[in-house]
Amino acid sequence: MEWWRGAVLYQVYPRSFQDSDGDGVGDLQGLIRRLDHIAGLGVDGLWLSPVFASPMKDFGYDVSDYCAIDPLFGTMDDFDTLVTEVHARGLKLIIDQVYAHTSDAHDWFRASRQDRVNDRADWYVWADAKADGSPPNNWQSVFGGPAWTWDARRGQYYMHNFLGSQPQLNVRNPVVQDALLDVTRFWLDRGVDGFRLDAINFAIHDAALTDNPADPRPGPRTRPFDFQLHLYNQSQPEIPAFLERLRDLGESYGDRFFVAEVVGDAAEAEMHAFTRGGDRLHSAYGFNYLYARALTAERVAETTERWPGADGEGWPAWTFSNHDTPRVASRWAGTHDTGTTARLAMLLLMTLRGNVFLYQGEELGLPQAGVPFERLVDPEAIANWPMTLGRDGARTPMPWTSDGPWGGFSEVEPWLPMDPRHLELAVSTQTGDEHAMLALTRRLIALRKTSPALATGRMTLVEVDGPRLVFRREADGQALLCVFNLGDSPIQISVPDGASLVAGVNGGEDAAGQLPAWSGQIVGLSS
Repeated sequence: MEWWRGAVLYQVYPRSFQDSDGDGVGDLQGLIRRLDHIAGLGVDGLWLSPVFASPMKDFGYDVSDYCAIDPLFGTMDDFDTLVTEVHARGLKLIIDQVYAHTSDAHDWFRASRQDRVNDRADWYVWADAKADGSPPNNWQSVFGGPAWTWDARRGQYYMHNFLGSQPQLNVRNPVVQDALLDVTRFWLDRGVDGFRLDAINFAIHDAALTDNPADPRPGPRTRPFDFQLHLYNQSQPEIPAFLERLRDLGESYGDRFFVAEVVGDAAEAEMHAFTRGGDRLHSAYGFNYLYARALTAERVAETTERWPGADGEGWPAWTFSNHDTPRVASRWAGTHDTGTTARLAMLLLMTLRGNVFLYQGEELGLPQAGVPFERLVDPEAIANWPMTLGRDGARTPMPWTSDGPWGGFSEVEPWLPMDPRHLELAVSTQTGDEHAMLALTRRLIALRKTSPALATGRMTLVEVDGPRLVFRREADGQALLCVFNLGDSPIQISVPDGASLVAGVNGGEDAAGQLPAWSGQIVGLSS
């Protein structure tokens, strides 16, 4: 079986994992120092967010050189050491690749903006102004304002789906695709085991630059981007052909893994399109749970029904927290405390069919950190304050020890503040406590890895009734029943005769006939 199918991968946001050189920012040597913690969780590998050369206007997702390590994080020798040390622990290393856009400091863009006839003139998306000087169409950027910036050198506008300093690559151009494949090859040659493709459904635009229609649906709108249906600035039908080229290259290196991040209203359809058959990506994840403000049985059921395991269907991936969304322990807490929510979310995540991405700090049950306005650095949060929580609260430093004020992350003031509540949940505090969130995480990962039903088995909904969620996982003669109470009051449950308790949280491990509020359990069914 492929190593990646059903795998648990741990996301490292390197700026906030471990500082080794005393500048308040995490780095590669710091990550190497903490690899034993990751290996000790029992995960299959780690996904490393960008460490490439960058002006850091979007904290590494604005790449100025795809084949260089930013000095903030260390050197290429440090990266090579990381690969060696990861593999020495039996883990796989997945790295981010951002193929929809670059930084405006990238040499490709510097050449492209010089004039309209140079060798890289068509490497980015350029268009003439309308007769009145306004942008070529009505497309809006995710971070606010038009998706176009005027450039006097060329006398044209360039497109950007995100920051104005992140010009859109013209991935329609086969030469640009060739250059990106060369980047992929560079990192494959250095021994990485796969790639997470950032915002890959933004990679190709509508060549006719057709206006997006207005979104008629009601709902909160905090940015101009929210007023449109994004039919033309992203999600074009030519994207899968590019993904096939990436997969073909990866296959030539053996058991490499490609997973897409897919954002937007059409994410489910694109996840299927990007992974269908055996010649596109191995897996994809959307924001089904990441953008969910509450955990409901209906949401789990809807998501499950969209991935029934039909012939030719791809393989999904799921994550409840990452560097772009508020931490799940706070986002789904409702009337419950964050610790209770973290335990329930971990049990559910480890029982879903697909790959699992675990965000750093999730194993500790960290809540969303409080970051005052004057400490915000995220451009989206600053632009939309106070209407959105922003991303900084999920990116604060990892608490390794309970010692204040910086919890073993650094010897100096970190780039984002350390939340005092996180110090109480530090790794050192939880280590050795069998009742702690850290120990629970290790047990549930171990259970998933040793259970064919949980790792790769079929998932069948049994009951979805108000707060009650029940589903089966089955494979290789093993059958498990996963039962959750996602409500605020106890519910009656009926477990088949001969069933044996496998795991539970929040009182679910002791339940018999009644499941407490906000709890869950896994039981083994007799054959």
